[in-house]
Amino acid sequence: MDTTAETAKRRWERETLEPTLKKAPERATAFTTISGQRIDRLYTPDDVADVDPVQDIGTPGAFPYTRGIHTSGYEGKLWTMRQFAGFGTPEETNARYQALLKAGSTGLSVAFDLPTLMGRDPDHELALGEVGKCGVSIASLADMETLFEGIHLGDITTSMTINSPAAIIFAMYLVVAEQQGVDWTQLSGTIQNDILKEFIAQKEFIYPPRPSMRLIIDTFAFCATDVPKWNTISVSGYHIREAGSTALQELAFTLRDGIEYVQWGVDAGLDVDTFVPRMSFFFNAHSDFFEEIAKYRAARNLWARVMRDRFGAQSDRSLKLRFHTQTAGVSLTAQQPYNNVVRTALQALSGVLGGTQSLHTNSLDEALALPTEEAATLALRTQQVLAFESGLTSDVDPFGGSYFVEKLTREMEDGAMAYFDQIDRMGGMVEAIEQGFPQREVAESSYRFQQAFERHDKVVVGVNDFVQEHEPPIRILYIDEGAGERQLAKLQALRASRDTERVQQTLAAMKSAAAGTENLMPRILDAVRAYATLGEMCDALRDVWGEYEETPVI
Repeated sequence: MDTTAETAKRRWERETLEPTLKKAPERATAFTTISGQRIDRLYTPDDVADVDPVQDIGTPGAFPYTRGIHTSGYEGKLWTMRQFAGFGTPEETNARYQALLKAGSTGLSVAFDLPTLMGRDPDHELALGEVGKCGVSIASLADMETLFEGIHLGDITTSMTINSPAAIIFAMYLVVAEQQGVDWTQLSGTIQNDILKEFIAQKEFIYPPRPSMRLIIDTFAFCATDVPKWNTISVSGYHIREAGSTALQELAFTLRDGIEYVQWGVDAGLDVDTFVPRMSFFFNAHSDFFEEIAKYRAARNLWARVMRDRFGAQSDRSLKLRFHTQTAGVSLTAQQPYNNVVRTALQALSGVLGGTQSLHTNSLDEALALPTEEAATLALRTQQVLAFESGLTSDVDPFGGSYFVEKLTREMEDGAMAYFDQIDRMGGMVEAIEQGFPQREVAESSYRFQQAFERHDKVVVGVNDFVQEHEPPIRILYIDEGAGERQLAKLQALRASRDTERVQQTLAAMKSAAAGTENLMPRILDAVRAYATLGEMCDALRDVWGEYEETPVI
């Protein structure tokens, strides 16, 4: 028997919609999200009849946290406003940090150059032409000292986006704090440290999956006792989405990566409630407004249930998924770059309405180069307008109860659980990656979107529609080869002045620890204090573990 809502919807379709479509047909026979998920014309209570408003949605600050992990939302504390920054030498990036802090940024987020991300020193042959180009060049503790000169690490939170050499870069940060007299127990920030998404999407890996996981679990154990306020991992869906995944795949693979890290920690003998509270997540804010909000809401619900039911977590802090959001770099266009300001504002809005704990807004010029100081400041101002002029912070989860958003949220949850089951049957995420499963899924989704773009089923303004013939150039930030030359000179001077015997002793101790089972962090810290370089320390681990070569996914 029809419910009242079903009857009303059918009457609307018969008496209102059909006559309208005869006069003015719709632009498409079926509308979809940017991920390809079908969208109905109208949603009613019947679409969410299986969603329990108490058990499934709940209230803010209470299990299952669908509506947010904080009872009062942003009324008590705004999200942290971060601007991802790093270029050239540590001196140049330090100047940018000082400018961002002066402009009102409440947290720093470090971008490293490609040689640093790959564990290579500036004088390595593979670093040629890449030093300082896509981020700041950090080769040793000396560079980290310069990067944070004049910035008291006890007064800020810092996020560092690096993965394979994460433990080494983190150790450098800890030693700088040590030099400043900052107690490690008071340090707050995040190291990305998410190697699984590197194998899935970004491909900046060094070692094979299993020893890479060993490094991460060592940081979990070390920080649980020595740096308890530090987020030891930022499980990242951002780069999975940038590689072409759907919103659902981003959600599912990110959370399943998180589950994998928890399982490895438990298997290593760690108590869930001692290390999981310091795990955080990192999501992409893409352009499909409602799909993104649903994704964030589903993520909180799923994580809370998995941690309670699968791992038996007792602490509320283990159940609460905390996440950083960055607007979608892949959505930015070199054509008509000022359109990117609008895209970024819309994407940031979805992140805020989805309940993010911190946010980075991309700059308008990032499809062309690293952002200029003016563009980075405008991106920060975008967040400040949302925070202080929009009224967004006065209500927690304002889309809660929307038939459309609740339906999308449930579809996200169900789809992610189906992926969890499939990956579990493979033996876990490490095994799935070794079989190429998530890599193939992302590649196929990327291909489907490209086809939709070329058919004009999906419009990118200024690229495949609303094209402008002659566009005036904009000023961009240019990193010349001088940055690399200056880094090489500093590296040579460091090697000439340090205690070479001490360096070799600490590197040998690192190798010995890597071949055994002891926690590597104390050995890495010793090498950092001796001014061993990043490349030397990564090479010490390469000597023991080798380098990973990926099997191509076709």
